[in-house]
Amino acid sequence: MKAKIRKIIVQVEEVHTEMGRALTQPTRRAVAIAVIQNPFAGQYVEDLSELMDVGEELGKLLGERCVSALRITPEQAESYGKAAIVGEAGELEHAAAILHPKLGAPLRLAVSHGAALVPSSKKRGAPGAAIDVPLGHKDAAFVRSHFDAIEARVTDAPFANEIVVAVAVTDSGRPLPRIGGLQAHEIVGKDGLR
Repeated sequence: MKAKIRKIIVQVEEVHTEMGRALTQPTRRAVAIAVIQNPFAGQYVEDLSELMDVGEELGKLLGERCVSALRITPEQAESYGKAAIVGEAGELEHAAAILHPKLGAPLRLAVSHGAALVPSSKKRGAPGAAIDVPLGHKDAAFVRSHFDAIEARVTDAPFANEIVVAVAVTDSGRPLPRIGGLQAHEIVGKDGLR
């Protein structure tokens, strides 16, 4: 099944100062959002494989849009995350079907590798509902400097029969990280943890 997309929104956030301190290099986060029709709105369906296929399509599309918006190569991507808001005629399992079984592999291709799990969140909401897209380092989940989030919101979505799907990518961690732990330059990157 091909996603029936009503709209796509791409946003880039650049932080140049934090607590009055200028950053040597801005921290940048991109979020790409697709508003899609939910083919199973208003009904219980046992087989959600159609939505799993949509997740695969959107992982590639939205991941590539984020990398392009940041004007980086896939190898320069550092963090990623995913989230979905299902409209009121849908169920949380519809969001899970998009986010979990197949979205990760094409997203990892879009950011060149990605050994770590892709952090995720999901909820049900009305038009204008916001969701925080959690972020974590793409190759090592224990890199604390990259624990972060970016908000995704579409003023006129999701309608009852829609799903808002968001993918986020960064080219850095948080501004001025200083809580210790594994540093990005220390990553081994084999097990997705360290």
